[in-house]
Amino acid sequence: MAPTNDHPGEQAAQDPVKLIGIRETPLSVDEVFRAVGDDAAGGTALFVGTVRNHDGGADVDRLGYSCHPSAEAEMRRVAEKVVADYPVRALAAVHRVGDLGIGDLAVVVAVSCPHRGEAFEACRKLIDDLKHEVPIWKHQTFSDGTDEWVGAC
Repeated sequence: MAPTNDHPGEQAAQDPVKLIGIRETPLSVDEVFRAVGDDAAGGTALFVGTVRNHDGGADVDRLGYSCHPSAEAEMRRVAEKVVADYPVRALAAVHRVGDLGIGDLAVVVAVSCPHRGEAFEACRKLIDDLKHEVPIWKHQTFSDGTDEWVGAC
């Protein structure tokens, strides 16, 4: 039997943007994963961005994220664009600001869709667009005492 997209579960949910946030507190993968649970979703893709101990060949000791006051609204705009382009059942995205250590979670995003391929594509689009379009800046401090600001995540 050929697949049809006439089942309600194949269509985007009424309000699929379940969680959007900028947080000064540690992020929870479980919170984001729970937010995108949907009985009509056959695939859920989750991305977790962590603070690494190097960048551009230099050792990183720590970093801090800061954001423009519009950052959360911009995250929602990006999320709504992903929802418009994919059959998203549920979407969640949270980003941390403040001082973070090596290994800390900086960003967690997840998307549930009827099928795994759609979920992977939508999640990739979500994190890539958040990184490029949301006004969040990273201030890295290197082991040699130098530091650097990096635009957009």
